[in-house]
Order: sequence, then C-alpha cells, then structure tokens
Amino acid sequence: MAREARRVLIVEDEVLVAMLLEDLLSEMGHRVVACVARVDEAMKFADQAEIDFAILDINLDGVKSFPVAAILRQRGIPFVFATGYGTAGLANEFSNELALQKPYDPGELERAIAQVCAAG
Repeated sequence: MAREARRVLIVEDEVLVAMLLEDLLSEMGHRVVACVARVDEAMKFADQAEIDFAILDINLDGVKSFPVAAILRQRGIPFVFATGYGTAGLANEFSNELALQKPYDPGELERAIAQVCAAG
C-alpha cells in the first residue's frame, strides 16, 4: 500500500522514546524534520518549519506542549498528542484531539497519522 511521505516534527523530551518514534516514522516512509525536547524550541519550529504533521508529547519535563498545538492548529497543520496518561491529560481546548498511548504501537501510529491528515 503506497502512502504519502510526510515531513514530521517530533516534540518529545525522552531521548529513547524520540529515537524509537523517529525509527518508526522512517520505516513508514516519513521524514523527521526535527526532534525537539523543549516547548520554547518546539514553538519556533511549529511556527516556521515546513512540516506536514507533528507528534507532541503532552508533558515536556513538567511543561505542557499545548502552546505548540495552538500554533499548529492556527497554521492548519495536523498533529496528535502522545501521552502515557491517555486523554485525561488533555486541556479542554484540545479534548477532541487524538492522543496516542505510549509506548507506541506501530499500527496505531500509522492509523493516527492517516486519520488526522485525512481530516485536515
């Protein structure tokens, strides 16, 4: 099954998790544009980078990634949240967004990307 290669921004503060996610995305044919671990840096990328999709860890060393999501939403760039806590960790304004459970299941990751990119 041919799928569209997407340019992806990963926002994740745990190095091993980020590396695993990058490998999974590469195996799916996507290209990771950047992998950032801090909200301020992620906001710059979200505002300026040429990306098609983003995966946002909700909690980055105690700081929530919702400002990054707001920028992506404003630019019309699809994203999913990643969390070890399920959708309970989502802020009200993002309660309808898709949240992937960590650790990542490759099939669920692929379906989530297809789902939010098709909706966008």
